[in-house]
Amino acid sequence: MELAFIPSPSRGVLYLGPIPLRGYAFCIIIGVFVAVWLGNKRWIARGGRAGTVADIAVWAVPFGLVGGRLYHVITDYQLYFSEGRDWADAFKIWEGGLGIWGAIAFGALGAWIGCRRRGIPLPAYADAVAPGIAFAQAIGRWGNWFNQELYGKPTDLPWALEITSSSDGRVPGTYHPTFLYESLWCIGVAFLVIWADRRFRLGHGRAFALYVAAYCTGRAWIEYMRVDDAHHILGLRLNVWTAILVFLLAVTYLVVSSKKRPGREEVVEPGAVTSGDDADGGEKSEDTGISEADTSADAGKDDPNETEAGADAKDGAGSGKKT
Repeated sequence: MELAFIPSPSRGVLYLGPIPLRGYAFCIIIGVFVAVWLGNKRWIARGGRAGTVADIAVWAVPFGLVGGRLYHVITDYQLYFSEGRDWADAFKIWEGGLGIWGAIAFGALGAWIGCRRRGIPLPAYADAVAPGIAFAQAIGRWGNWFNQELYGKPTDLPWALEITSSSDGRVPGTYHPTFLYESLWCIGVAFLVIWADRRFRLGHGRAFALYVAAYCTGRAWIEYMRVDDAHHILGLRLNVWTAILVFLLAVTYLVVSSKKRPGREEVVEPGAVTSGDDADGGEKSEDTGISEADTSADAGKDDPNETEAGADAKDGAGSGKKT
């Protein structure tokens, strides 16, 4: 008999009249807002303009959602295109099913388009938003809790997750809450990137690469615990192999980038620097104008040589009139 466990919601959607409010969607939306908010603060601290992160997110977020869904549908095509399945379910993103690998890849493509339109280097932008993305993942994973999905092997640990649904092949019981493990791991990754970025002044995409490498490390062992259906290669789940490959690519980028382009970018958004200089210049010019006026007035009052010259000029003028 289990003395303690994490209960699952009885349902993942509430209705406000005819409008469905889905827990999975709320988690994704809240995660996006947190990522943009933190990314904006970090971008400004690096010398960028307020609002730039949100402007580029308009490109990155839709691309990321499409990419995440495509990855999930392609790698789990049997859930939508096998016999007895409805292919239209592939479009029901609110029911769950976003692959982080596709989301990051397509999201990066969208961010590249947005950065190119603004004349901003993508690596600098990626460094600014990296911790926010990790926090967004941590929040988004709770959407799986609402949908009672992506849990691990059976367990009777006090923090076991209780599954009550029996649909889609689920077996009610208590399981490892892998959604919680990954959420906590992502929070740790976010703080790791923030600390390392401050300590080592990471630049040129290295903060983002650290986030990717750290996330993949945790995803590999968490993925190994999951019991949902997945494709296997040489005995390992497909996502485990993906995590290993992406980890190696991220570490390689870290090493090569640190040798070729050490340090951090001095300018991340040229327009922000120009505007700042112009603003400062305007203030300085205005102050200088006031000072110069005051100085001229004081000089006219206090300089004895100038006073004498003025007196002589007046005398000369007076003599002329007399003549």
